[in-house]
Amino acid sequence: MTSAASADFPGKGLTHRQILTVMAGLMIGMFLAALDQTIVSTAIRTIADDLNGYDMQAWVTTAYLVTSTVVTPLYGKVSDIYGRKPFFLVAITIFVIGSLACSMATSMYELAGFRALQGLGAGGLFTLALTTIADIVPPLERAKYQGYFLAVFGTSSVLGPVLGGLFAGADSILGVSGWRWVFLVNVPIGLIALVVVYKVLNYPQQKLVGHRTDYWGAATVAVAVTPLLIVAEQGRTWGWTSTNSMICYAVGLIGIALFVLVESRMGDEAIIPLRVFKNRVFTQGVFISLVVGAVMFGGISMLPQYFQVLRGSSPMMAGLQMLPMVLGMMSASILSGQLISRSGHYKKFPIIGSILITTMAFLLHYLSTETPLYLVMLAAFGLGFGLGNLMQPMMLAMQNILPMRDVGMATGTATFFRQIGGTLGVAVFFSLLFSTMGTNISDEMRAAAGAPEFQQAVVEAAQSDDPDVAAFGKGLIASAKNPEAGGGDSDGLMKDTTIIERLPHGISHPIKQGFADSMDKVFLSVSILSLLAIIGTITWTEVPLRGGPKKESEPAEVLAAE
Repeated sequence: MTSAASADFPGKGLTHRQILTVMAGLMIGMFLAALDQTIVSTAIRTIADDLNGYDMQAWVTTAYLVTSTVVTPLYGKVSDIYGRKPFFLVAITIFVIGSLACSMATSMYELAGFRALQGLGAGGLFTLALTTIADIVPPLERAKYQGYFLAVFGTSSVLGPVLGGLFAGADSILGVSGWRWVFLVNVPIGLIALVVVYKVLNYPQQKLVGHRTDYWGAATVAVAVTPLLIVAEQGRTWGWTSTNSMICYAVGLIGIALFVLVESRMGDEAIIPLRVFKNRVFTQGVFISLVVGAVMFGGISMLPQYFQVLRGSSPMMAGLQMLPMVLGMMSASILSGQLISRSGHYKKFPIIGSILITTMAFLLHYLSTETPLYLVMLAAFGLGFGLGNLMQPMMLAMQNILPMRDVGMATGTATFFRQIGGTLGVAVFFSLLFSTMGTNISDEMRAAAGAPEFQQAVVEAAQSDDPDVAAFGKGLIASAKNPEAGGGDSDGLMKDTTIIERLPHGISHPIKQGFADSMDKVFLSVSILSLLAIIGTITWTEVPLRGGPKKESEPAEVLAAE
């Protein structure tokens, strides 16, 4: 570390070997969080089908994201005050307990509740790992160490879909339902993480003496965020102007008002000090993070649905088919990290990333049941490559904009808004998918009803030895007597999609086409949203990275945040 700019780093005296030792603890914690994200996304369809709630899977994902989002800034702020290690240990412990509870769920409602508990721990894993590395390595040199984190993230991202598919595809393992191992696998890994973090996270940590913890701020964040995220997911069922929705809007707005009031009174003690939003560069970075989160989680959630429902892939095969996206993220992150380390400039990478995710999401909206699989995988690789150019450079920039004393808060805030975007993205995009799916499937089946192939398939289905297929076929025959009734049990399909592959082709094809039409609308919406990321990254001001050659003066934006 060669400059005065890096003199205030808590770990400034650590050798390269010591830095690697600390990183070992960080990487195993990050491995735990990254593995959970990918392993569940691949298995969620099987889990939802087994618990009879395919159309409730957004609840399970949203519950996890809501709690992990709400506590993220709290972890960042309290670790600035009291040190990183104790809260890293707390986060791992809560995560392990939540994982064990998830493995015992007997309904989608229980699973959503236990995922919420799991999220309370997960909110600290990524944030504290990224904050700790910011303690010991200045931004310019930090890019050199990103490869270690990316190796862990990449490994877990590859293992996650494969393990998720393997567990979800097994009827039972050691007498326990296969999909339950998606959560049980976290327990031994978490226990190892506890031991490693306890032993290695012993560098001199920054602590802010005489500061208070802003618990009221954390409470008002929960009041503000939770009802708005709930209505985003449930709005399609309740109606966007229903009484329930209006109550959620009102509580959310009250929560936002209370949050601003509490944070303004807390000043620098606030969980997210309002002064940071006077920094235009930081505020614009927060906005970009919000958009990127929505696009990232939207894409990650939709692609497994495409592979499993439309292409008939098993959960394990769908996991393998997600690898191009993972490889794209890894390769872009490693490449951008190395180039940033050499040049000290990062702005062009988010611009490249935002253009790529917009283009790829737009191309994905042309997906159909006949689209060649290699084209889908190429588009998925491009989407991943774009996200890789956004995620790491964005976090590096956000940690660099504010003073070193605020690095935990800056990391927590950036992660918080990215998670907000992700939570809203999953909720809104799944809502769009399910709100249009029933109509599209009915329209496709009604259009196919006059075809001899469809009529023959209905008779075959009604005579099937499979009771579910036979019931579906008989339902179609009954609905044919009432043309106004529509073309099939689309509500039942949304609760259990496994029947689609067991239906005769004459019936399954229009069903898949209706599903594809709905998914096309989702990806088109993602591409339109991504345009905001392009505008944001192009107009974003680049702040020189700390740890480079000494400057005569700091940028005005940095001084404004001091």
